[in-house]
Amino acid sequence: MGGEAEWIDGYFKSLEDSFNELYELASRAKARGVDPSLEPEVKPAKDIAARVEGITGLYGVGERIRELLKEASREEVAFKIAEEVVYGRFCHFSSEEEAADIALRVALALLTESVTAAPIEGIAGVKIKSNPDGTSYLAVYYAGPIRSAGGTEQAVSVLVADFIRRLLRLERYKPSEEEVERYVEEIDLYERRVAHLQYPSSSQEVRFAARNLPVEVTGEPTDPFEVSGHRNLSRVETNQLRGGAILVLNDGIIGKAKKLKKLVEQVGLTGWEWLSELGKSKDMKEEKRDEVIAPSEKYLSDVVAGRPILAMPSTVGGFRLRYGRSRNTGLAAVGIHPATMALLDGFLAPGTHIKTERPGKGAVVMSVDSIEGPVARLKDGSVVKVESLQDAMALSGKVEKLLFLGDILIGLGEFLENNHVLLPAGICEEWWVQELCLKVNQLGGLERVSQLLGLSKERLSLLLENPFEVKPTAHEAVNISRKLKVPLHPRYTYNWHDIDIPSILELKEHVERFKSGSMIRSPILQRIKQLLETLGVPHKVDGDNLVLEEDESLILSVCLAAGRPISHNSLLVYSADTPNSFITALAGFPIKPKSPVYIGARMGRPEKADKRTLSPPVHVLFPVELKGGRERDILKAAMNGVVKIEVSRRHCPECGNETFKLYCESCSCRTIQVLSCPKCGLPMSDRRCPSCGIEAKPYSRLTVDLKAELATAMKNIGMHSPPPSLKGVKGLSSATKLPEPLEKGLLRAKYGLYVYKDGTIRFDATDAPLTHFTPKEVSVPVEKLRKLGYTHDYKGAPLTEDSQLLELKPQDIVIPFKCASYFVKVAKFIDELLVKFYGQQPYYKVEKEEDLVGCLVIGLAPHTSAGILGRIVGFTNASVCLAHPYWHAAKRRNCDGDEDAIILALDALLNFSKAYLPEKRGGMMDVPLIVTVFLNPLEVDSEAHNLDASFSYPLEFYYATYSPSNPDEQARKLDIVAHRLGTPKQYYGLGFTHPTTNITAGPETTSYKKLKKMSEKIEAQLSLASKIRAVTEQEVAEKILQRHIIRDIVGNLKAFTTQSVRCLNCNKKYRRPPLKGVCTECGGKLVLTVHQATIEKYLPHAVELIERYKLKPYIVQRVKLIQDTLNLLFRKNEKQKQLTLTKIDYITDEYDANS
Repeated sequence: MGGEAEWIDGYFKSLEDSFNELYELASRAKARGVDPSLEPEVKPAKDIAARVEGITGLYGVGERIRELLKEASREEVAFKIAEEVVYGRFCHFSSEEEAADIALRVALALLTESVTAAPIEGIAGVKIKSNPDGTSYLAVYYAGPIRSAGGTEQAVSVLVADFIRRLLRLERYKPSEEEVERYVEEIDLYERRVAHLQYPSSSQEVRFAARNLPVEVTGEPTDPFEVSGHRNLSRVETNQLRGGAILVLNDGIIGKAKKLKKLVEQVGLTGWEWLSELGKSKDMKEEKRDEVIAPSEKYLSDVVAGRPILAMPSTVGGFRLRYGRSRNTGLAAVGIHPATMALLDGFLAPGTHIKTERPGKGAVVMSVDSIEGPVARLKDGSVVKVESLQDAMALSGKVEKLLFLGDILIGLGEFLENNHVLLPAGICEEWWVQELCLKVNQLGGLERVSQLLGLSKERLSLLLENPFEVKPTAHEAVNISRKLKVPLHPRYTYNWHDIDIPSILELKEHVERFKSGSMIRSPILQRIKQLLETLGVPHKVDGDNLVLEEDESLILSVCLAAGRPISHNSLLVYSADTPNSFITALAGFPIKPKSPVYIGARMGRPEKADKRTLSPPVHVLFPVELKGGRERDILKAAMNGVVKIEVSRRHCPECGNETFKLYCESCSCRTIQVLSCPKCGLPMSDRRCPSCGIEAKPYSRLTVDLKAELATAMKNIGMHSPPPSLKGVKGLSSATKLPEPLEKGLLRAKYGLYVYKDGTIRFDATDAPLTHFTPKEVSVPVEKLRKLGYTHDYKGAPLTEDSQLLELKPQDIVIPFKCASYFVKVAKFIDELLVKFYGQQPYYKVEKEEDLVGCLVIGLAPHTSAGILGRIVGFTNASVCLAHPYWHAAKRRNCDGDEDAIILALDALLNFSKAYLPEKRGGMMDVPLIVTVFLNPLEVDSEAHNLDASFSYPLEFYYATYSPSNPDEQARKLDIVAHRLGTPKQYYGLGFTHPTTNITAGPETTSYKKLKKMSEKIEAQLSLASKIRAVTEQEVAEKILQRHIIRDIVGNLKAFTTQSVRCLNCNKKYRRPPLKGVCTECGGKLVLTVHQATIEKYLPHAVELIERYKLKPYIVQRVKLIQDTLNLLFRKNEKQKQLTLTKIDYITDEYDANS
């Protein structure tokens, strides 16, 4: 992009023009009247204000938000706009409750960038209720989808509700002690029975917050578990868990008390001073934590069998912390050397999720080969540094132990986002080169220093300009450090801090004894070999001898001052306070710590790239109930001819024909919805049946000639023979039960495509960030990229070669080849649909994956109701969707293992309809009600604002990490996205500190997905544990048992004893078996939903682990108790005899006589 901003307007105009072209085409197609709406239902929005207006439907609010945002922050505007809504600026309300409800939703929409479903689905309602003293107060009913808003926004919604309460002149909520204790009981029950809360709170904190809430935080029931103590409260309408209210109170008010307090002060809201007291306990915990950064086992709390532990907490040999960002990391994506991925038996691949010890909860791993790779001990005893993926592949089957896993590249932004103190940095190339540069400047420049060192000016320049590729030789490194007093180069710096001073002296004596010429050759002494392995010193084993090559011999000799006698009782030994200070004194020049911080990690979720389907997959949203068998096959159901199904009831205004279709082909006009009584079936004009008193419904059970309908649909699209199967749904769950046209299903089935709940076809892929790429990496010719606006590389040179590095434009994405293959079929389906169903010209005309370059897509996260427009610019073999961090953040996503949907834009515009969405809580989630056409970095999730944009960290940063340093202090001195917002540079010129040769190098797929049986996965997991120095097999075995296998068995055992039964034919479920013993719907056979095999599937693995690793008696006893319970439950090793009624009577009589 050449540092020029001219492309910005042209780029966004190109996106808008392309989208408008699609919108106009979809509008012409839908005007035919065969869809629920006569125009596309996915509404474009240019900014956050438009999205708020689109989501809430409040006309005029968007323009007012734009005006207010020019002068105030988004949080302040949320309060102001809520006030104007309450006072009727945009419309008049029938009641104060309605005004409060709409005002709160508008404010929450603004707070969540109007992307999540929280404003629509997360608030069930707002009521004005009465306190015991007769005063009125405001109550907000939260629902489960409020989770999508995030803890901070959840909490702020309560502040806004309190503000609205004051505007309406209502009193504060005055909870009774029973209501307070109900909160305590619910949060405890939720934590035990439903899910772990993000911020576990104490009972005292819950009571304190509940007593001080000015509005009632309540909600609808979300989970089937009931409280046992504080039941049947007059102001709490349910005894079940109120999941939404629990999240708002615990993760919002209590968990975000500190942030909330700042906002309260910012907007000047009184009555919330108690937040200071609530935050004190949290602050005390944080202060205690920050005094000593102790190892944390939190990431090991839910170890999964088959997904390996890679390093125990802060254990020597684990991942070394390396600060920085590559072009494919950031936003909760970290860099790992591809050699490490390969040597971890392929369990890590680009996009694989890992749980980390710090700074955050987890991340996806991406390939970065400019950082340090692993150190391995081979089966012949030799120790090698593995510096490339090719070297790692060559060592396949030869590695005995991974002594060091290599670096984990983490940007400052991750520490900022997680509010984690900075940890000491290890010496690395990017630090060392700045020390050298400083000395060069201090000593008079390049010419003079090159003479002083005896190095050519050209060689010194190369060392300064390209530190990641050009490394000094061992002699050069020693010469530079001795003469300039700069730290020893990291390539030759060993982990001296991992051994003690006596061990250093022991190693010194060994070097002095066995050094001969330029090499060290000695008998294999296990103590010395152990020290060398701990230090990470490469060496060979030659028969019975241990051999150190020239470079390692030189470095050890110099660092240990070989030949200079040092007594164990010398002043030098006593004056050194750390091994590094001692080795520095010996060497006579600085030797910085190599790995002061090791980070533990384990594998989380595998990466994903696969089509999204309903369960089971369907081709069309058309009901067949039981007529299509277990497969819901419409073709099979059509063999019966006439069927009766529950569908939308409509009639033609011209011919009066009753139908379920939107369009009467006989009269060429749209049909009209008919309301009817669900009991007597009579059509009516009123909402309630005058005879039965039952509310009328827009659907009923209609007799449909399915065979004829299918034949008509095939004729309409010119299909002469049907596909092998045409899968529909059992029943529709939408408000009107309007089915999709069969024609769409037939064409999807022809191409092997499946529909989602809203009528769209989707592909899911793991999110991964990307800011720069080469044409070669994304498999797209240079000429094609030039046509898309990529005319120059990131340094400003004209684009001519496929190896040049380009800066990714903010709404361009790179999709998996697997997705591209699927989308080729989707594009062909849409073209055929346009021609044969809508009477339009084809649009895509694609034949191969490359033809998709330049096509528009919509990205959508599951918890949202607004998509982001994207453009395909390339492909990858990895199972990830590579996109700009802004693009992911526009979906309110980071790259912590999240997977999101990609939809071809024209598919969404043509086939999406709200009429197909389920009529239940959460039905409006995961649907593209709105699509953001222009990406404004100011309006995306704020986590992206912490993204590193520097090409290097200053020297002061590395030294600052050695004292308690808040990341905010360092962020002020660095280039991060937050400093660029509101300027043209928010879109271009983003830097990265670490290059990488290939953004997706390493295994294409994690081994976890390749291994099919759980026994194979566990065996591979334990085999890997035996190879990693930072992990012990026994610890892994214990955690697999305690954190997964035992929990799974006990959970399934409980499910077995409380299970339901289901019908094999129609799949109807019963809490208890009917007295008839068969399904009351269809007479089908009833079977259990939880089986003995399900409970016992992991038991053999548990027994085998116990026997192999001789685990603790406690674990052995737990498994033995489980075995005994299962034997008793299933009466194993005991012949079971059926008792007759006579025998039962005899036993009962005998019992009564003996009593």
